[in-house]
Amino acid sequence: MAQARTLTAQQGDTLDQLIWRDAGLGANDLGRILAANTGIADHGEILPIGTTVTIPAIASEPRQRPLIQLWD
Repeated sequence: MAQARTLTAQQGDTLDQLIWRDAGLGANDLGRILAANTGIADHGEILPIGTTVTIPAIASEPRQRPLIQLWD
């Protein structure tokens, strides 16, 4: 299981930019991050400098790659 993390906004950061740059997360993760950070959307599009954002822990699931067979 991945551990929870805390990120800190820098000048001009948006939430999606912050989670992509510092945590490698994307739009699919935005909902759970908003749920874990009640009221963060009230700041508007640009987060104030120093705003802390909690990235909740998730259970890591091993990703399976599709098996490619050259001959059937």
